[in-house]
Amino acid sequence: MSGTDLSHRIDVGALFRAHYPWLCNHLHQYLGASAGVEDIAAETFVQLLESPSLTPIREPRALLTTIARRLVFEGWRRRNVERRHLDQLQHLDQAPTPSPEELAQINQTLHGLDRSLERLPSKVRKTFLLSRIDGLTYPQIAAELGISQRSVSVYMTRSQALCARHSANHSWNPTLTRSA
Repeated sequence: MSGTDLSHRIDVGALFRAHYPWLCNHLHQYLGASAGVEDIAAETFVQLLESPSLTPIREPRALLTTIARRLVFEGWRRRNVERRHLDQLQHLDQAPTPSPEELAQINQTLHGLDRSLERLPSKVRKTFLLSRIDGLTYPQIAAELGISQRSVSVYMTRSQALCARHSANHSWNPTLTRSA
């Protein structure tokens, strides 16, 4: 561990001690009495700890709020994906009702794919989610993220290749995927 890593850990530890209760309170006001508030607050500091230490943080509460809100939105998106897939399962007239084991396998596969997507760089992951979850077009994604349409295309190719690799390595029910 380098001196920079140690000082970054010490800085994040000090931020945690100084701002964790405030962040929990802020999230309680934002989300209500949710049981996951403390988890989101803790994950916020984990993300900060895992980020490179480039410059001193001038506005820690603004940064913590931004990270926490991103985590909240990602959680909502995950739940929306799960809800859409469960809705699709309920509306499939010709397909037999999946067993609890099949539902568990589908859920496990979705969580595995989500973990795989988490390993992608932020803009690649955001591009994929904006396309597949929010249904935005490439020009809309480019405008949203401030990148070129060519970059959107490259990022989508990269994320779809990851999904294809994930699908090849795991049992995946093709009736649950959205067409490109």
